[in-house]
Formats: sequence, structure tokens, C-alpha cells
Amino acid sequence: MGKHNEFGKQGEQIAVDFLRKAGYKICLRNYRYLKAEIDIIAKMGETLAIVEVKTRTSDFLEDMESVINPKKIKLLTLAADQYVQEHDLDIDVRFDVIIVIKRREGFEVEHLENAFYHF
Repeated sequence: MGKHNEFGKQGEQIAVDFLRKAGYKICLRNYRYLKAEIDIIAKMGETLAIVEVKTRTSDFLEDMESVINPKKIKLLTLAADQYVQEHDLDIDVRFDVIIVIKRREGFEVEHLENAFYHF
């Protein structure tokens, strides 16, 4: 596995740990449907959070709109709908983004709830 992939997996694990600490139940990681992959599916109360994780170094921060474009949003929405149907869920669904930034002193985590409303 390349360093880029390892770095991304490390970021996903940090995001999972962050969510668990915040009280979320992790339902599934790396759910795939068609050409989409949902990094984390987590549940808090009666809300299902579809979480996209972006791991970056402090010197590489780009506009999230360029990373999570309308095509990506459409694919994630389709995958989330498929997951809900597969599991026959009657639940509110929310799309979040967790940004994990590596700094010299460690990792910084930013959780954007309902992130797609910002795009």
C-alpha cells in the first residue's frame, strides 16, 4: 500500500476514534456501491451520518468544494440511499465531512455536520 493510502487510512481511523469518543456508533467503514465509497457510516440517536473523511497535511489545504464536487455528492447520495434500503432503515440521514489535518504536534480534527448544505 502506498504512503498516500496509508495516510488516508490513518486519517479514517482517527475520524472513527473521534466519532466514537463523541458518542457515535460506527455501523460500517468503506461501504461501496457502484462507483461510490462511503468512508464511515455512523449512527447517533435517530440520525445516520454518512461521513466523508479528508486527511491532509498542514501545508496542503484546498477548498473542499474542489474535493467534494457535485458528482461526488451524487455518488455518495446514491450509496447512502442504497445502504438505507438494504438495511430497511427508517432514519434521518445526514452527510458530514471530517477533516483530519496532520500538524507537527499531532492531528487536528474538524467535524462538519450537514456539510453538503455548505456547497
